[in-house]
Amino acid sequence: MDRRSFIKKAGTAGAGAVAASALAAPAIAQENPKISWRMTSSFPKSLDTIFGGAEDIAKHVSNATGGNFTIQPFAAGEIVPALQAADAVTSGTVEAAHTTSYYFVGKDPTYAIGTAIPFSLNSRLTNAWYYQGNGNTLMNEFFATQGIYGLPAGNTGAQMGGWFRKEINTLDDLKGVKMRIAGLAGQVMSKLGVIPQQIGGADIYPALEKGTIDAAEFVGPYDDLKLGFHKVAKYYYYPGFWEGGPTVHGLFNLEKWSSLPKHYQAALTDACAFANTNMLAKYDMKNPSALKQLVAEGATLRPFSQEILEAAFQVSTGLYADISSSNPSFKKIYDDQTAFKRDAYLWMQLSEYTFDTFMMIQQRSGKL
Repeated sequence: MDRRSFIKKAGTAGAGAVAASALAAPAIAQENPKISWRMTSSFPKSLDTIFGGAEDIAKHVSNATGGNFTIQPFAAGEIVPALQAADAVTSGTVEAAHTTSYYFVGKDPTYAIGTAIPFSLNSRLTNAWYYQGNGNTLMNEFFATQGIYGLPAGNTGAQMGGWFRKEINTLDDLKGVKMRIAGLAGQVMSKLGVIPQQIGGADIYPALEKGTIDAAEFVGPYDDLKLGFHKVAKYYYYPGFWEGGPTVHGLFNLEKWSSLPKHYQAALTDACAFANTNMLAKYDMKNPSALKQLVAEGATLRPFSQEILEAAFQVSTGLYADISSSNPSFKKIYDDQTAFKRDAYLWMQLSEYTFDTFMMIQQRSGKL
């Protein structure tokens, strides 16, 4: 091959490479489009545990997509109030929300199962039902009717039963108590004589302080200490039987979710799974020391009586039967969760419960 022929062929090859790179650049851009979403939270920024779940999602999505897919979290009230997060997603005001779906039980009681209903599942079983059972599939069948796609994106673990101005020893003591309580738990407590109030987290303290309400449940020691509830209500009850393992959801506008590239959907799914695990780990780490501090500052711990627990369980079972009789979506999901729960707690009696009980006895006897 002579020199002139070589140069000509090399030039042709070079031009082809340039052309190929020119074609590749737009293709890459199409595969990794610049997308910016807004995510409204139902929680204040001061609660680094639960608001932090939205921040975890945003950080992980950005890192996984090289900064091409960004989500900006906003605290409750910055775009819409805490209890309007789902409506904002459905309407397209925002693309996403980080919230508890039971806040929207007034729209449909099926929303409540998405977070927790009284006497449902603990955190570990909740995750099992969502990830390995039918939970996520069934909830998204319902969410789709609301123009939403949902992913578990946080869990607080079993919550406390709330703060009361007076001691609650019997069922009669509950009558007339104005209590901040969310989801179907409000309807259960109403049947026991409580007057339920649904109030966003940031508004609970002033309501307790002013006497607008007599009691309030929120999450547990770490968050409750930050919000200062022990300063305006002395008695701290347990357990929060209405929230054995409540899920915090990432809710996404269904049309916006469906239009995402598949690898962006995967990145968002993984980000929510991390937020789900990380939130529970935060609470398990931070609640013990916070509980000690609350008691040191005057909080008085009290268990709900067996009488109250048994009455609440009976009322809850009746309520679910009533709702199921007229709401097919609720019945389908509730029946599936109940079937899972029946076998899951049979197993946990042998494993977790036996082991945990033994270790708690060692802790109480000072051997740990």
